[in-house]
Amino acid sequence: MRARKHARGGASIGDVDADSRAGRFGALSASFVEALTSADDPVLAYKARVLNGLDPDSAVGRALRQRIAASPMAVALRRVSEMDPKTLSHTYRKWQGPHWTLVCLALIDYPPGDETLRPLVSRVHDWMFSRHFLEPPLTQVHPGQDDRVRHCASMDGNAIWYSTRLGLTDDRTHDLVDRLISWQWPDGGWNCDKREEARQSSFQESLIPARGLWAYGVAHDHAPAREAAQRVADLALEHRLIWHRDGRLIQPDWGRPGPDKIHYPIQFFDVLFALQVMADLGRLDDPRCADALALLASKRLPDGGFPLEAPNTVTSDVVTSRGTFADWGPTGSRRSNPLVSLAALTALGSASMNTCPNSS
Repeated sequence: MRARKHARGGASIGDVDADSRAGRFGALSASFVEALTSADDPVLAYKARVLNGLDPDSAVGRALRQRIAASPMAVALRRVSEMDPKTLSHTYRKWQGPHWTLVCLALIDYPPGDETLRPLVSRVHDWMFSRHFLEPPLTQVHPGQDDRVRHCASMDGNAIWYSTRLGLTDDRTHDLVDRLISWQWPDGGWNCDKREEARQSSFQESLIPARGLWAYGVAHDHAPAREAAQRVADLALEHRLIWHRDGRLIQPDWGRPGPDKIHYPIQFFDVLFALQVMADLGRLDDPRCADALALLASKRLPDGGFPLEAPNTVTSDVVTSRGTFADWGPTGSRRSNPLVSLAALTALGSASMNTCPNSS
């Protein structure tokens, strides 16, 4: 069957037959994905169907995505609304506050346009335009360094991304976009390092804004947002995504595990997330992605899936440090995680055959 291509943030996905899928993913991974297309979990079934060629904008695609709203993961994540006002006021609480709840809902392809989520978005916006947010320690400018606003831009970037993905953008989303672009550092990224001697952008504070700006720029035909996102891609590609120019692995401030491991579901800077952002921006065919693609492909397990090597949440029925109400699946280097596997195969499948390593 001839592929019917449609744009999806720089990647192309077609209606392909079994032989074509095996060519893109390898036979074992193609079988892995095929099994998930009939999963009871609507999140997995939808993602697998889209990966196998379903047009998400088709009637069938939209209907399948609507089912995600009633999925166990979505129901669990929406428990944020059950929090008492004092707890709910901690907008950025890791990982069960309003901000991270919206990130996770966007991550599972929660259907857009659910107005019951609008109060959560408004709460985030209230915080992001508050005096507290715009003053030290959250935002700081050193004298003579107006071009290097010290700020954790990942917060703004995620808010832009999930507002766009969830169909809940408003005038303040546009204001966030313009402000974030105005704070972009000369080298193309952002950094929250308050030290005056800090002169280079931080990858862990730049990939998330790139994803958010690109999503907004595409959805709203906003060229400055797309251009700002591509500046981040240029910066990341200079480092082959996760390596210093001398070949050493970039080691974030949080320590180990480093970006050579797959981090999920909270993503700041790792090999999978970097490739996902490059896929969104249509840059996976750049030869400087080859090493990261090879590293990701090397993690393929015997069943065709991929592992969650660096889990960063704790599933809990109560609010707890780094907790999540949702179950994100198996962890460990020898067990395939369905959500991670679908994300990895989407990234690998988005690369051209000349760039993307493939193994069965």
